[in-house]
Amino acid sequence: MTEEQQAAYISAQAVCALIKAMGMAAENMQRQQLGQSMVYGEDAFNVVIEEFGIHHNAVIGFFRR
Repeated sequence: MTEEQQAAYISAQAVCALIKAMGMAAENMQRQQLGQSMVYGEDAFNVVIEEFGIHHNAVIGFFRR
């Protein structure tokens, strides 16, 4: 995989993570409007970063291959 392809892959993963996180945030907002407790806390959002492999060490490791 070329460096450009690697960068495109990381960017795509970041977009996927952002879409998922936005959905989670929207769910939290909806629940807040209904007077319910939030379903997603900080830990859940951190899991998204891990799930899509976009944390610092994962990205650096990806480019070292």
